[in-house]
Amino acid sequence: MKEMNFAVFVPPREFKDESLSSVRMFLEKWGVQYKIASYGNSNCTGYHGSICRKDVDALKINPADYDGIIIVDGLGIDSTRLYEFRPLLDMVMLFNSAGRKIVAMGNAVKILARANIIKNRRVSVRDPEAKRLVTLFHGVPTEEPIEISDGLITIDSQADMEGSMKKMLSSLGII
Repeated sequence: MKEMNFAVFVPPREFKDESLSSVRMFLEKWGVQYKIASYGNSNCTGYHGSICRKDVDALKINPADYDGIIIVDGLGIDSTRLYEFRPLLDMVMLFNSAGRKIVAMGNAVKILARANIIKNRRVSVRDPEAKRLVTLFHGVPTEEPIEISDGLITIDSQADMEGSMKKMLSSLGII
């Protein structure tokens, strides 16, 4: 099996600590290499106060260097309006164009919608505003805990995270 390498994008502040913790735990358990990516010059701070050191500036990410990207959710998606930040939207579009896997958790699906890569793809979403954006950009909103749709994986971070992460890793051919 080929060794996999992912970029894990974290909002600069108010990311969902438990989502990042789950992602790290499962990637490390299955030997998946990853780099934490974000914007800004300082460490990222979670909603509950955890500190996360970024490994790479998100502006310098090249999709050719990764098998995919995982976008962690949290209040920071909305408070910093990351779904309107053109460099992030362009990066997501590049991952999509390169045929790389794209995983978004919780309200991070707003970034996928605004990057305009969800047309006719099923998207797990519960947040009313995110659901509105998914519909507006011609995605198919569902309330399933995880949706795997043409290389796009969306996870409802309020659902069974362990089960969702196992399904995600299985769909990626890791387990």
